[in-house]
Amino acid sequence: MDASQVSIIQSIKMFIDNVSLSRSENTARTYSNGLDVFLEMLDENQIDKESSVSVITEEFVSDFSKYLKSYSPTTESLYINVFKNYLEFLAAENLSDLNMHRVKLLIAQRSRKPGIRIPQFPIESIEKVLAYAETLPDKPVENDVQRLINLRDSAFLLTLADTGLRIHEICGLRRGDIDWFRNKAVIIGKGNKQAVIRFSKRSIMSMRNYLNERGVLDGSGTLPLSALPVFARHDKGSGKNILPITTKTGRLIVSERVSECLGKDAVGTITPHSFRHYFVTTVLHETGNLKIAQEFARHTNIAVTQRYTHLANDELDDTYQKIFDK
Repeated sequence: MDASQVSIIQSIKMFIDNVSLSRSENTARTYSNGLDVFLEMLDENQIDKESSVSVITEEFVSDFSKYLKSYSPTTESLYINVFKNYLEFLAAENLSDLNMHRVKLLIAQRSRKPGIRIPQFPIESIEKVLAYAETLPDKPVENDVQRLINLRDSAFLLTLADTGLRIHEICGLRRGDIDWFRNKAVIIGKGNKQAVIRFSKRSIMSMRNYLNERGVLDGSGTLPLSALPVFARHDKGSGKNILPITTKTGRLIVSERVSECLGKDAVGTITPHSFRHYFVTTVLHETGNLKIAQEFARHTNIAVTQRYTHLANDELDDTYQKIFDK
């Protein structure tokens, strides 16, 4: 393809279309947002987006980095990475003869490094929500569907807290993934990597109770039990089909039960990922072993796990109080 015949805006559309084929909708949207900011920069510098893509040089990296200084370091890092991937696309499609080695050096030199935020979450509030979740199966209900929903939500929250599963992982969990005798499951997790998940007695029991109650529905379908989701929809739209809950539904479960337990003002302070933070912190608190916590959390980099150590050190808290709160 002749680069002189392709405009900047056309090449961006080609790139976003390419991303959409291989990445999630959210990722494609993020890429689009990042390149929209790049187009804003071009407009401010009076560079026509209809210009040939061949006008883009390595120096655009410096210009874009400078333009992004008004954004947070995290957003800057994200958008400059999007821009790098866009430039790599141009090179791969022979739309540019950019020196990608120089591009990467410029990015490393010009970009701010985002500070690492220590995860903050209300541990005591999460424990109240978990205690509330354990009472859901015994709540009075008006019909069988509501009882199923209570059993499902109880199992969902307890399993989130006791496994460290990410929201998309727990929503995608199938009955056949779980070894019910060994209380383990093999899943495909982040980065398309296979991982072993272990379940607590209470999470296994809560899932069993829910699935036992759902037995008639599961048995009336055509799919084998092993292919059915552990956590299913129970809305009117699903009818008699056993369909997996979406990540949106998973987030709604957390929001609704947090609201019931702690009040509306607490909604948003606890998310599905908060339970993963809670899980890692609990492992560190009980073992004091960073390597074990890393393995359970499935963190590739132990530095990510290390961010939780401050939350698990009761000894330091006690010592501080003895010194300053006499």
